[in-house]
Amino acid sequence: MSKAAELAKMGEVLTNSQIGGRRNIIINGAMQVAQRATSATSVLASTGVIPVCDRWMFEVSGSNTSGRLTVSQSTDTPDGFGNSLKLDVTTADTSIATDEFVSLVQRIEGQNLQQLKKGTSDAERVTLSFYAKGTAKKYSCGFYDADNSRNVHAHFDVTTSWQRFIINFPADTTGAFDNDTAQSAFILFNLHAGTNFSSGTLNTTWQSNDNTDRAAGIDSLLSSTDNELYITGVQLEVGSAATPFEHRSYAEELSLCQRYFEVHGTGSDNPGGWNFKGMPVKLAQVGNYIQGTKVAVEKRADPTIVVYSRNGTSGKVSEFATGSDAANNWSTNAQGKTGFHAVVRDSGTHSAGTGFEYGYTADAEL
Repeated sequence: MSKAAELAKMGEVLTNSQIGGRRNIIINGAMQVAQRATSATSVLASTGVIPVCDRWMFEVSGSNTSGRLTVSQSTDTPDGFGNSLKLDVTTADTSIATDEFVSLVQRIEGQNLQQLKKGTSDAERVTLSFYAKGTAKKYSCGFYDADNSRNVHAHFDVTTSWQRFIINFPADTTGAFDNDTAQSAFILFNLHAGTNFSSGTLNTTWQSNDNTDRAAGIDSLLSSTDNELYITGVQLEVGSAATPFEHRSYAEELSLCQRYFEVHGTGSDNPGGWNFKGMPVKLAQVGNYIQGTKVAVEKRADPTIVVYSRNGTSGKVSEFATGSDAANNWSTNAQGKTGFHAVVRDSGTHSAGTGFEYGYTADAEL
């Protein structure tokens, strides 16, 4: 690249409203973090968080498609990336009911979207970029304003080779995002749809939600067990130009993910039971309570806590001296964004000073 071309490119970046600070609104866009598992089978039975690659979920609508996927964190990637999310069809759905709809989604807090100035005369354009490959298919991606029920979409055509897709979404001067910790918007990749979601015309400009337009003209990922899709490098940023993907360290990405979900020593894989994911949790019990546990990262909201014994039994803790599950059932008490107590939930107590160990999951997903 010539010096003049380099300067021109730099000028493009600097006029993209991204002179400094974090650019990518998406969390775990490089599919690095997979706290729950690195693979899962029979996925798509219902809407929910994918048990692979944090912050990503499937939205499944209507009759709950009979199609099923094996989802995994893959090492098949474009240059410069270590992981991708792989969707592999294991059960096809060739008879699509009118109300079926499957999309890959990441939900976004309103307070993380204020820089878009949406709903004002100064509203910003937004650029979505990502890398994908797989069985040759046409899909659509979109940006959905959940606060005001508005959305915009675009098509993209996957081939068997990795390519970067760059989608420019126009500014929207209608409807501001709430400035809070609740879901205000989500990006979505539409992969399968019945006529209730595909019989209209794809809306490439902002409009009030019309389901028939959301997936118009797309193919179905679920049409054959030969089908697969890989995706990584997902970036959503302010401006009309796509900048290079913002790589963050694994430690930083993990911390961002743990705001929504944290897993901390939930099975017997922890050496000797002393350390749960590298953090000692030998605790002294007083009365019916185990002293408080501080979570690694303050959560988005008060989380749902599940405790696990060293043996991986939910609702139990382990006796430190023996490593066996304590006799009583254990739950949580007074949990909050930063921590919780574990408490015995059936009759009987343990002697004060008895040592216990446990892991936990803390879930505050949108």
